[in-house]
Amino acid sequence: MIVYDRLYIGGHWAPPSLDEPIEILSPHDRSPVGHAAQAAPADVDAAVALAREAFDHGPWPRLTPGERRAAVSRFNALHAARAEEIAALITAENGSASWFTRSLQTALSGQTDAYLRASEALPWEEEVRSPGGGRSLVRREPVGVVAAVVPWNAPHQSALVKMVPALLAGCTVILKASPETALDALLLAEVFDEAGFPEGVVSVLPAGRETSEYLVSHPGVDKIAFTGSTAAGRRIASIAGERLKRVSLELGGKSAAIVLDDADLEAVTEGLRYASYGNNGESCVSLTRVLAPRARYEEVVAAVAALTESLTVGDPAAPDTFIGPMVRQGQQERVQSYIRTGIEEGARLVVGGPDTPAGLEGGNYVRPTLFADVDNSMRIAREEIFGPVLVVIPYDDDNDAVRIANDSPYGLSGGVWTADTGRGVEIARRVRTGTFSVNGAAPNFDTPFGGYKASGVGREFGAAGLGQYLELKSIAV
Repeated sequence: MIVYDRLYIGGHWAPPSLDEPIEILSPHDRSPVGHAAQAAPADVDAAVALAREAFDHGPWPRLTPGERRAAVSRFNALHAARAEEIAALITAENGSASWFTRSLQTALSGQTDAYLRASEALPWEEEVRSPGGGRSLVRREPVGVVAAVVPWNAPHQSALVKMVPALLAGCTVILKASPETALDALLLAEVFDEAGFPEGVVSVLPAGRETSEYLVSHPGVDKIAFTGSTAAGRRIASIAGERLKRVSLELGGKSAAIVLDDADLEAVTEGLRYASYGNNGESCVSLTRVLAPRARYEEVVAAVAALTESLTVGDPAAPDTFIGPMVRQGQQERVQSYIRTGIEEGARLVVGGPDTPAGLEGGNYVRPTLFADVDNSMRIAREEIFGPVLVVIPYDDDNDAVRIANDSPYGLSGGVWTADTGRGVEIARRVRTGTFSVNGAAPNFDTPFGGYKASGVGREFGAAGLGQYLELKSIAV
């Protein structure tokens, strides 16, 4: 049993105001993993007061960018040194397979390094001269107190993609962690504590939805950075709009994998293994709509079916497991309900189904499922399921593939597979998403990440992500 009985408030470990700890149950067998202190509005008030004091009067925003980079670099090294420990804890909490949590935790130092490079290259203050001889200074200054609200599916990635640029900008940060992954959030607080940030600069508060809404509504918070569902993002955006708070939102997706008629299906399925089924399918960037040319439709369905049947489902801590359980029983039931909906809508069930895998009935497991003969108007093609469920949709030609890919309320990610890279890039230019890959190319932490349409507002990673935490000031001289 792992126990954290205190919250991390402004650089100090403090008892929670509410004696109602969060109980963490294993998604694998529903046995206890541990319990963590739960934040309430009174704890939010304390964290905001310290963050406000630190921003308005403390040293952190007034350090040079280089001094802040040194502190963040120190944190990055300490965090990287505990990657294996953190990965194992996240697997125990949320059911992500160990191959995924280990690879993601290892990659996070690169995500932070990209922000450090962006901070070093940024012109924090620059002189601009007008044609008439006028002179102005353009300054980049921190936005203020930041509330970072993150989900459970990739908790440290979601936290650090917000906290690191906010800190480099000179902001103070309150992390509101998901109750499903409260233990690793407080472990993250241990790393921040060891790195030695000034008082008030960092707080970590695991809490539920009501406390989260209290935080984002708090008059002492200047900026909200959120990753989560589109429904929750709409609520946060409305709160931010009423109060004119700065806001950035990384939301849901229903992204398309376009298989062109010249694609190598072995390369396609190897790419979809990770792009569609990675992290148990509980990922906003998953490619869950496979678009296949009619001339090769059954060939594509058979190839993706073979991939789906090959995936090992089981204990997420086991080294040979590819897909673990859903994070909680309610999510398991939600995904299974969508599978039943797909059958009712008339889609052809090729692999999987709504029943729990044999021998795994004691956990939150879902059978990896593939549907064919899917129309893009079906619910299973339009709504984010957040589980290991794929659909294969036929198309007539390249224009039709682009049309179907764009026929979605979302616009977060996407991919194309083709023997002709130039053709793939032309397809990518036409699809209305914030990120896109050609033949499974890996994303780059130095380039912007985020969504069009209902997939969000703003960008993360690198210079674009750092800019979300800065205000621009012009001083005419």
